[in-house]
Amino acid sequence: MPVIEVENLVKTYNGVRAVDGVSFTVEEGEIFGIVGPNGAGKTTTVESVEGLRHPDQGVIRVLGLDPIRDRYELTERVGAQLQESRLQDKIEVGEVLDLYASFYRNPADWRGLVDRLGLGGKVDARYGDLSGGQKQRLSVALALVGSPEIAVLDELTTGLDPQARRSTWDTIEQIRDDGVTVVLVTHFMEEAERLCDRIMVVDHGRVVAIDTASALMDRLGSEQRLRFRPSAPVADADLLGLPEVVAVDHRGPQVVVTGSGNVVQAVTALLTKHEVVAEDLRIEQRSLEEAYLALTDTPEATNEGEER
Repeated sequence: MPVIEVENLVKTYNGVRAVDGVSFTVEEGEIFGIVGPNGAGKTTTVESVEGLRHPDQGVIRVLGLDPIRDRYELTERVGAQLQESRLQDKIEVGEVLDLYASFYRNPADWRGLVDRLGLGGKVDARYGDLSGGQKQRLSVALALVGSPEIAVLDELTTGLDPQARRSTWDTIEQIRDDGVTVVLVTHFMEEAERLCDRIMVVDHGRVVAIDTASALMDRLGSEQRLRFRPSAPVADADLLGLPEVVAVDHRGPQVVVTGSGNVVQAVTALLTKHEVVAEDLRIEQRSLEEAYLALTDTPEATNEGEER
């Protein structure tokens, strides 16, 4: 049974439909990703699921409950890391976790939680002295301190360096392994591809696709790209003369050949025939980012200039 059911969700701001008939379900135990351009309606959608916004239209059920009518009950069962949140700089990590734990009937052992999240040595540290990655891990701890069945994480790794981002990904996988269902709003396609069991792509307030990362990429076809630096010039006409090749592009000293079927063997055989060595050869498959860009009108669409 789905733990989240959303049907025909509509939310309007100043005459603009930020969310326009969104419908989806989230299954128990999965990581469900939501991606889309700025202003596509991602944050409004999850805040409606959390009961933080009143939808203008539609039906939402979370763990069988109505997020507005049963909001108090849901706060005990759903943890949230908001897109924008900030604590007082002088409050200590242990103090804020102890405070948040007091809000719940059956809180988690926050001391064990901070150890798992790599914050065990920061219990007495002030919030203002934490690094960006540590603040993000603390926000995850605050979302989990109530022992939720569902965790909603909105733009969790924005602004983090690559090392902190990957550490945070490990944390999300641990959460799911503990049996928590995760709804993850993200701008990072690599993040969505690695973590999410299914991904919902939204654009202009509407759902344009819901599927696994691999299925979304398969929509682009089975084309491959060869990227290499030829040891000697090779004519584009010779490459395009191969039936497997559909396009040839130049990026500085590199040649990028796009094709299908046995394109790798065909191109390497042609280069060998002309005694050309393909230096720094890389074979690239279609990416989730390309699928995302193909599904959305523009990489940075906006509604009224606000992230909704």
